[in-house]
Amino acid sequence: MVALLTAGGLSLAFTLFLTPVFIKLFHKLQWGQFIRDDGPQAHHSKRGTATMGGIVVILGVLLAYFVATWVSDEPPTPSGLLVLFMMVGLGIVGFVDDFLKTRKQQSLGLGGWAKIVGQVIVAGTFAVLALQFPNAQGITPASTHISFIRDLPIDFLTLGPIIGLGVFIVWICLIVAATSNGVNVTDGLDGLATGASILSIGSFIVIGFWQFNQSCFGAGLDQGDAYRCYDVRDPLDLAIVAAAISGALIGFLWWNTSPAQIFMGDTGSLALGGALAAFAILSHTELLLILIGGLFVIEAGSVIVQRAYFKVTRGKRIFLMSPIHHHFELKGWAEVTVVVRFWIIGGLLVAAGVGTFYLEWISRT
Repeated sequence: MVALLTAGGLSLAFTLFLTPVFIKLFHKLQWGQFIRDDGPQAHHSKRGTATMGGIVVILGVLLAYFVATWVSDEPPTPSGLLVLFMMVGLGIVGFVDDFLKTRKQQSLGLGGWAKIVGQVIVAGTFAVLALQFPNAQGITPASTHISFIRDLPIDFLTLGPIIGLGVFIVWICLIVAATSNGVNVTDGLDGLATGASILSIGSFIVIGFWQFNQSCFGAGLDQGDAYRCYDVRDPLDLAIVAAAISGALIGFLWWNTSPAQIFMGDTGSLALGGALAAFAILSHTELLLILIGGLFVIEAGSVIVQRAYFKVTRGKRIFLMSPIHHHFELKGWAEVTVVVRFWIIGGLLVAAGVGTFYLEWISRT
């Protein structure tokens, strides 16, 4: 509990009090946001706003996590470090994209395929590492099973050790690419992706802490407990990392809310999406991510539907503009109205995800 509070409190203080320093630094470096000409007209006033704020969040998380583990006298675990690896790795991919945008002064930094290659390299490395580092019971951070709230009977290794491992890596890459791109397309309004990420990543504080309290590796388990327990490696450390990220985002939101003084950029959105995917994979709740990250699913889905409909109908559109938050802006909704209502939707989906997680445990009583 001390580590949880330390991680959340320290990361919050870091971003809350030091973000203005980074805003001044980024302005000196001319790291300003480029705004698309075809976007909502109200967004043109945001041109030049400091971007790459994800750097502040990542630094705050790293500092808070390692201080928290030091204070609690518990060494960092493979699971916690894997989440940080994913976050930093995709943050670097996003940073390259943001840096090219600021240099070229255009909305496209890395090409679409180049960005996907970066995501696949990070996710593939994560997948291989996540099957290493077994604990005393032989449990590795990730499982080769597809999971919902626990591992399902579907095991990729039934396809054979080589093919199965290859399919598993592809599966992890799909989860990571989908989640990171989902957060990325959501990051289009002041505070929208930040607030939604607080809700979704914050849910893994609850999930991780509950899995720790109901761990299969605890002492004195009776038969009923053994049926309901979770064979997740390092669940408490996952909760600590989630607390560090959530705290950092809360502090950052103070400066990122409308009118934003700094944007996350792809540095932040890809990093947060990667961390969210890593939490789902390592807590064995992969398919539950559809609910917990439901707002990101809706946002990314609106882009896919819009493009598919545009191609099939040769130029017609379902939405005035995608992602869907821009559709409501163009219909006349105020930006703050869109953001708050989308937060409500995201919060309800997160509540449904956490509720489903808990109900599954009750059903095993």
